[in-house]
Amino acid sequence: MSRAFTQLARPSNSAFFSKPFTLNTLRAVRSALLENLSKLERPPGWASLDKKQTAAILIPFCNVREVPGILLQVRSRSMRSHSGEVSCPGGRVDELDLSLLDTALRETTEELGIPRDVIEVLGPFGPPEKSLRGDTVWPFIGFVHESTDRPNINDDEPLPSIDLSAIERTASKDEVAAVFHLPLAELANPSRLVSSLFRDQRPYWSVDVTDLVPTGEGVIGSTHSEEDEIGAGRDGRLEVWGLTGWFIFLVSQQILGQAKIQL
Repeated sequence: MSRAFTQLARPSNSAFFSKPFTLNTLRAVRSALLENLSKLERPPGWASLDKKQTAAILIPFCNVREVPGILLQVRSRSMRSHSGEVSCPGGRVDELDLSLLDTALRETTEELGIPRDVIEVLGPFGPPEKSLRGDTVWPFIGFVHESTDRPNINDDEPLPSIDLSAIERTASKDEVAAVFHLPLAELANPSRLVSSLFRDQRPYWSVDVTDLVPTGEGVIGSTHSEEDEIGAGRDGRLEVWGLTGWFIFLVSQQILGQAKIQL
């Protein structure tokens, strides 16, 4: 593993947001996503998708107390797969869904209780990856607004912060053990980064979030396994690891870095 990491430099704080999301930063992220999308394969037509083996997730950007970050969840211990692990909201396509984006938004509402109309979709992200169950997972990025009422603010003014405690109350108790906010600046904090290999081949940084997650039964203490690798922990840690960790790593490297926001 050490040889694989010789070409993977630790990220610099200059590549990440340190100020709250604004209208201008959302435009920059959307532009970076469009640039990234031009290099990727297009998803197959909706009618030709194997919907039983297809999933979609949302990577939800947000401001919390004027700190920019990503809204994440710890899956309930009662879940049949990936229990007690960190994930973004998402899941398999339902037969009533109209698109991959529809899947990601529906799952976000079902798992976190966040209405669709407060989510501003910034764009698809990729490339898609296979889960260990064989599903092709397509990620999207969105921004969670504080409410449906969009304030009349200037382009550089911080967008209103969401109420994290309110989302904790609306999250599905059957599916979600905890909801937490991962500040973007922590993606460049060397003390949080853990060297990992995605699919035992591609080096990346997983993120130790043990101290960011509310403690309690069903939350802390997961371990990596061959079958469940959305995001668990090693040596008693809770990490953003596996498929979730890989997608967030790519977002930090390819999207936030390309956005070229003036810090």
